[in-house]
Amino acid sequence: MESPEKDLLGVEEVAQYLGVRPVTIYRWCREGRLPCVKLGKVWRIRRSSLEEFIRGREQARTLTGFLNSFIRTPDRLVAVVGSQELMHRVDAAFFQVGEARGAFLAKFYVGEDINADQLRAAYTRFGLDVRRLEHEGRMIFVRELDPLHGRASTLKRVIDEKSELGMPIWGSFDWTEDVDLDTALRQQEDLSRSTVNRELVLKTAVLSEVVESWPARDRLRMEEAFDGVIWATDEHVHLTRIVPLPHE
Repeated sequence: MESPEKDLLGVEEVAQYLGVRPVTIYRWCREGRLPCVKLGKVWRIRRSSLEEFIRGREQARTLTGFLNSFIRTPDRLVAVVGSQELMHRVDAAFFQVGEARGAFLAKFYVGEDINADQLRAAYTRFGLDVRRLEHEGRMIFVRELDPLHGRASTLKRVIDEKSELGMPIWGSFDWTEDVDLDTALRQQEDLSRSTVNRELVLKTAVLSEVVESWPARDRLRMEEAFDGVIWATDEHVHLTRIVPLPHE
């Protein structure tokens, strides 16, 4: 680490510098959290990638900071959260990151258990300046009339209406308790078609009690349908990036 001219660093070298085990570095590389280069059978980390990784960890002192270092553009995320209150907190942090990146923000909600005014109040409580964002025309709340079958068309309508703004679009959806996994995954496939060649970041949230009732193979299917997973409880947040298996 004392040779500025050395651009490619070894796993052992990086692990010693960060104070972690080499296996942790390999895991971060596999998850895409720390970009790596494979030369033959040896993994190397660019100095610039390591410096960016360290800056991200320094910023990640809040939930917003964690998500800022995790979310890409475009991106497809699922948030598994422990409560409705935590779902709102993750939403607010997600939108704060989008605001900082100059995005147009859209909250899609079903409207049965909670309405737009309640969402506004919850997000404001968690630090999102909803009133200003709506006044500036940078945020909308969209009530879904047919969440089971019309979610993709609702998203497309918002994209078409706001495309003239020239902003990335960040959208947040929820899976309700009565949606079975097959239906939810079909929804995600429909939404994923909208992410092709667009500056679009989509996050779908589901309560952990729903996910925990699924068999392990179904939880794996859920994870594989997204680019990244946000696991959030009142005490911890765990971020996982789904990446293709590297070719040997």
